[in-house]
Amino acid sequence: MDWLKQGLRTLANAGPGALKVGPMAAALNVSRGSFYWHFQDIEDFRSQLLQHWQETSTDQIIDALDARPGDPGRLRDLLHDAFGRQPKLDRAVRSWAAHDKDVASLVAAVDDRRIARVARLLVDAGVDTTRAAHRAVFLYWAFLGQAAVADQRHASLPKEALNDLAHLFGAPD
Repeated sequence: MDWLKQGLRTLANAGPGALKVGPMAAALNVSRGSFYWHFQDIEDFRSQLLQHWQETSTDQIIDALDARPGDPGRLRDLLHDAFGRQPKLDRAVRSWAAHDKDVASLVAAVDDRRIARVARLLVDAGVDTTRAAHRAVFLYWAFLGQAAVADQRHASLPKEALNDLAHLFGAPD
């Protein structure tokens, strides 16, 4: 839906305070009435927006991984995808969560789901359960920390380096 896509762009570029009907309607070149056709109010929109963020940034990625059972390249591909994304949107959602307990609760649930999925990939690759859990948390810390790197020279790694890290953490070549 265009409203949700515009909402994610607005959130990523200007933060949650910019999630206002008028400016978003203008950006979409539609009337304010269009908003109220799709959403009860701004709180309904924000709730659906966060659900959409969860679906596109977590659920769809996990579903795609699950569609490839037994594929030893899943962890490597996940690292390429995760570390190849622009972290602006995740950073904006986390900033929002710092000031809103409901958003914080959703972000915590997303974090739990992501870490558990990485741990499962590591176990599937042959890493014992305890080590997989620790490695998954560490990899997730690295993912979150990437968004905080200010110097763009250090904000990404080449494909070969990500392959090496996947191998180091337990994924086969």
